[in-house]
Amino acid sequence: MVNLTRRILPHWILPDSIYFITYNLIHGKLNESEIFLVKNHLIEGDNLFYDLYCAVVMNTHTRIILKRRDEYTLSGIMKGIKGVSANRINKLRNKSGSIWQNESMDRIIRNEEELEQKIQYMFNNPIKAGITENTWTYIGWYFNESLFL
Repeated sequence: MVNLTRRILPHWILPDSIYFITYNLIHGKLNESEIFLVKNHLIEGDNLFYDLYCAVVMNTHTRIILKRRDEYTLSGIMKGIKGVSANRINKLRNKSGSIWQNESMDRIIRNEEELEQKIQYMFNNPIKAGITENTWTYIGWYFNESLFL
């Protein structure tokens, strides 16, 4: 059964779906250690709350592809991802307050072709931004090969 929730953006919820999600910083930029921290936090949740297909953490935003575990809501997963990573970033910065925008953009991936397109888009993101010439060596890139075997 498909459910729709809405804050400002619509959020479609469909069991067994793979989601392409983007979430942005409120202001400022992440440094390298913060990018690494966010990526590692995403990996920590893999196989617990969701199956993480890939992620690219940029200095102003993060893009992920995941499939949620049935016992967890997408909004709960995103609250955990953003809340814990914000807490850890704030500890590094010796600050407090919100890091991420309240709402994320999510899209249900409809087929394998779209999944491949989104992965390619994410892979090219740090190259187009001029951050790296090789995404495979970029500190903010994660690709879970085991989900594609």
